[in-house]
Amino acid sequence: APARVAPVDHKFTMQGLAPSSRVVVLATFFLIGFGVAAADGRRRLVSGSPDEPCRQMTLYYHDILHDGANNTANATSAAATSPPALSNDTYFGMLVVFDDPVTEGQALPAGAEEEPAARAQGFYFYDGKGSFNAWFAFSLVFNSTARRGTLNLMGADLMGEETRDISVVGGTGDFFMARGVATLRTDAVEGLLYFRLQMDIKLYECYV
Repeated sequence: APARVAPVDHKFTMQGLAPSSRVVVLATFFLIGFGVAAADGRRRLVSGSPDEPCRQMTLYYHDILHDGANNTANATSAAATSPPALSNDTYFGMLVVFDDPVTEGQALPAGAEEEPAARAQGFYFYDGKGSFNAWFAFSLVFNSTARRGTLNLMGADLMGEETRDISVVGGTGDFFMARGVATLRTDAVEGLLYFRLQMDIKLYECYV
């Protein structure tokens, strides 16, 4: 008599899988689900050329350092640490925390009734022992009718260079999961307490 073939149950089950196989299966399902959810119903655009970003803007970053006494009302940044003796004239080791206004033009907001285009919130620290360099990590926080959300930026600010690039590593809201480059240029310096940076931001991965 012909041998009987046991019926095959095509329903998926992990009971017969080794523990390591179960982890792989669960991780695969998680990544697939994350990829679908991450798009948030938007279409992903990736630029194929440095000259053709999917989105770009020019903004001005204003930093007004607290002098420790007289400019408390206007200051937008403060030293959280003092430079050690090792720093010489480069402020090596000094950390500054900021909540700086960011504008579309070079001028600072005229008053409380004039809102900036965004606020830059984060920190920089001086990390050059023999040269005047800093490292930035901050979010651009947009909260206006034109733009809402955040852009997260980080990287080395090599102050001796006329222009320098830092990375745009993510975003939220109108800038959901954006990535790109922000080119910095020192636009103005007034003593030790104020500087303005021009930021040319080009995004090469966008969700629309």
